[in-house]
Amino acid sequence: MLRRLSLPRLLPLTIILMAALLGVKSVALVRAAAPAASGAPVAAPAAAAPSQAALPACPPAPVESPAERQLLLDLHQRSALIEQRAAALDLRESVLKAAEKELAGRVAELASLQKKLAAESAAQQQQNDAKWQALVQLYQNMQPRSAAAIFDGLPMAVLLGVMRRMNERKAAPILAAMQPDKARALTARLAALPGGAGGGGT
Repeated sequence: MLRRLSLPRLLPLTIILMAALLGVKSVALVRAAAPAASGAPVAAPAAAAPSQAALPACPPAPVESPAERQLLLDLHQRSALIEQRAAALDLRESVLKAAEKELAGRVAELASLQKKLAAESAAQQQQNDAKWQALVQLYQNMQPRSAAAIFDGLPMAVLLGVMRRMNERKAAPILAAMQPDKARALTARLAALPGGAGGGGT
C-alpha cells in the first residue's frame, strides 16, 4: 500500500525535473547557436583587414619651410611687378603711337600748307614778273629821250626793276639820255646787283 502511494507522487516530480533539464539544454543550445550565427559577420572585418592594409597610404602633405614661403612670396611680388611694368609699357606705347599719329598729321598738314604757300608765291611772282615785263615792254617801245625823261623822275627801286629786265641794246640809249647824276647812280646800283645789270628783255 505504501509503494502504490509513493509511485504516483514521484512521477510528476520526475516530469518536472525532465522539463527543467530540457529547458536548460534548450537555453544552452540557443546560446551556442548565437555565436555560430553571428560568426560570419564578425569574421568579415578580420578578412577585410588585409585588403585595407594592401592599399597604398597617401603621402603626407609637404610642410613649407619659412625660406620656401619667403621665396614664393618674392616670386609672387616679382610677377606682380613685371605685370605692372608690362602694363606701363603698353600704356606708354599707345601714347607714343597716338603722338606719332598726331605728329604725322601735323607734318602732312604743314607739307600741304607749304605747297600751298609755294604755289601762291609762284603765282604772285608770276604776276609781279608780268607787271614788270609790261613796264619793260612799254619803255622799250618808247623813244630813248622820252623814256629817259621819265626815268629821271622815277624812284631808284623802280628804275632797278625796269632796267635789270630790259635788253641791253634798248637800255643803253635810254641811260645815255638820262641826267648824268641819275645815270651814274643807276649804273652803280645795277653793278652792285647779283649778276650785274644783265637785261632779260628783247
